[in-house]
Amino acid sequence: MICASCVNGLRTLEQPFCDTCAQPGAHGQCEWCQGHPSKIDGIRAPYLFEGPLREAVHRLKYRGWRVAAPLLGGLLAGYLEQHRLPGDIMVPVPLHSSRLRSRGYNQSDLLAREAGKLLGIPVREEILKRANDAPPQVEAGTREQRRANVAGNFESSAEVAGMSVLLVDDVATTGSTLFACAAVLKDAGAAGVWGLVLARES
Repeated sequence: MICASCVNGLRTLEQPFCDTCAQPGAHGQCEWCQGHPSKIDGIRAPYLFEGPLREAVHRLKYRGWRVAAPLLGGLLAGYLEQHRLPGDIMVPVPLHSSRLRSRGYNQSDLLAREAGKLLGIPVREEILKRANDAPPQVEAGTREQRRANVAGNFESSAEVAGMSVLLVDDVATTGSTLFACAAVLKDAGAAGVWGLVLARES
């Protein structure tokens, strides 16, 4: 899927980056996050979304290559072992039921399960549901459009009360989806929510 030499050559997300949304190049909080407070504690990613990693994620997400999940989930687990984040449970960003039926699986759930298995962290996919089948975020251009596209799209179970949540997704572009998920998790009583993604768009 990705050979060992390519894995070693993947570009990591290095400081400086935004403390909240992980936007590369920002010191402290980026201008957007300063003007748009979020309930998420922060987003973290091991890599930049480019090269062989971008190709592997696209194959997992759009071409049915579930075989990529163990490797990619292992990369997430390896990052978390080196950069500890508080998390009692892992919660994957959900797909709407119609998109889940069409694709046959949720790539974020596959990544969470592989990482959770390696780290001994339970995965609770039932905690978070997508209420509306909004257009894919890739079809929304600006940050404002992405934010509006996911507004009100998620629901969370009260079972999350008092827990620290690791919210897992494949890629963060602006962080809008993770922000929306974190808001409903915090409203349901989560003690903390960190976004953990495989890669951050630069």
